[in-house]
Amino acid sequence: MVTLHEEEKRQTHLSSWLSKEIKEFWAASPENSLDNDTSERAWEEPLVGFSSGTDPLYLRIKEDIGPFYLTPQEAFLLAFPQAQASPADLTVICWILPQTKDTKADNRQETAYPTERWVRSRYFGELFNAGLRRQVVATLQGAGFAAVAPVDAPFWSQEVSPRYGLASRWSERHAGHVSGLGTFGVCDGLITPRGKAVRVGSVVAKIALPPTVRPYIDHHAYCLHFSQGTCRECLKRCPAGAISTAGHDKTRCWDYLREVTAKYARNRFGIDTYGCGLCQTGVPCESGIPKKRKI
Repeated sequence: MVTLHEEEKRQTHLSSWLSKEIKEFWAASPENSLDNDTSERAWEEPLVGFSSGTDPLYLRIKEDIGPFYLTPQEAFLLAFPQAQASPADLTVICWILPQTKDTKADNRQETAYPTERWVRSRYFGELFNAGLRRQVVATLQGAGFAAVAPVDAPFWSQEVSPRYGLASRWSERHAGHVSGLGTFGVCDGLITPRGKAVRVGSVVAKIALPPTVRPYIDHHAYCLHFSQGTCRECLKRCPAGAISTAGHDKTRCWDYLREVTAKYARNRFGIDTYGCGLCQTGVPCESGIPKKRKI
């Protein structure tokens, strides 16, 4: 019989193994590139976190966003309809991919359009992120653990939340929040220990891993606007006027991305994508958790 201590050691070993696999893929993959003349890396070293399928935050998020939003169990069973999996059987594996110093420095100087590095990270960097999702799924399945990346699955779709407008059936930022990797800013970006200029990835797997301890209770804990009533620098940085003290107007933001930055990226850089990121750069939370100020 396996003792509780032995099971805890096994789970800790598995979480260390998976974190190492993610970081080794980041370090070795040629896809981690901006695909420019100097083949710069798209991302700095990732942060990795885990959360249990039993975490009550997943149900709270579903109740808040809308009935279409998937819990880890719902996402897993859509991918494996013949499987038997309780929430306790599942772990959500998340990672944060921080933008590089040069990409952030470039974008920090802009006031209306994204820079070429930022556009390249949005396109080629996300291709790497998708490849990392596939790699994590393949690694888990090769070790005998069924896994799915919800945002790459056929059941993923954009929806309309009665409360928030544009939404989706699975949010990697929310999964990252539950997995102890950050809290939300007034612009809806995830503020992490490596800042807000990041991308997020996630996979749901039938594997038991120790959840990452969340060092926060409030989902806005790291945002100076919510925690202190100060800052609001991202409001000034938004060229679309989509951020206010009332929050993030996602429709207005999306319209700007689609109608302005997508055309700019295509015409200026020859890359068929969109991007902006001005609210993620040139702000106190760009590269870390901002320090609270004396009021």
